[in-house]
Amino acid sequence: MATAIQIDPPTEAVRVDDHRLEYRWFGARALKAPVLVFLHEALGSAGLWRDFPAALADATGLPAMAYSRRGFGGSDPRHLPLPTDYLDAEADRALPGILAALGIRRPILVGHSDGATIALMHAGSARGQEVAGVVVEAPHVFVEEETLAGIREALPAYRGGLRDRLLRHHGEQTDAVFHGWHDTWQTAEFRNWNCLDRLPRITCPTLVIQGEGDQYGTRKQLDAIAGAVAGRVETIMLPDCGHSPHRDRRDAVLPMMARFVRDLPVPSEISRG
Repeated sequence: MATAIQIDPPTEAVRVDDHRLEYRWFGARALKAPVLVFLHEALGSAGLWRDFPAALADATGLPAMAYSRRGFGGSDPRHLPLPTDYLDAEADRALPGILAALGIRRPILVGHSDGATIALMHAGSARGQEVAGVVVEAPHVFVEEETLAGIREALPAYRGGLRDRLLRHHGEQTDAVFHGWHDTWQTAEFRNWNCLDRLPRITCPTLVIQGEGDQYGTRKQLDAIAGAVAGRVETIMLPDCGHSPHRDRRDAVLPMMARFVRDLPVPSEISRG
């Protein structure tokens, strides 16, 4: 039976390149075990995962780490406007940087939205062989008109109550968090962005979850992933679910993820701690 773990661990910080990133660690520092690494959405942070990393860590018996990307939460600011390859930079430099800084050798990447895309891109990079598994919610691997329409519709919500809710998590960086996402995706240059070339290089088991009511993407994203990745892939469309399956349908998503993680093959030289 898994041991109960601290639900709200203290926020820590680590330097990656020339900036500081905040992170939270859940469970024992068992670095020989695979570690669940949580990658947040476009408006998210380590704290906005709330207690979900703790719950998945408890359900699997593995340690977990959630961090805020540069420009989010309590991490150092980033510069705007974002380049069209900002997701590539996160997958190829920032994520490997924090994994190395914290000594995580065998990550299981758990990503949501932008974080899901970063997880897939990293698994399909030159460092992808180090990834033990990928669990993603609402990923985007190419730009759909539905995504752009959903982002445009987020602007009135931001001018309403959304900004106030995000202020609690991002403070002075809140406007940059929102406009870095909203403005970049609306540029003509970004319409041609995709990461389809990386998918065939993903060899680890992959779980992809999307809500049937997701306002930012369609089943075409799941079909593209399922048809291209080299490793075993499982895709699930959840009814009565929007863009955030771990919040909208936690009752179904938590056991689904836990089962997938427990079934992952673990190399003999790496124990589960």
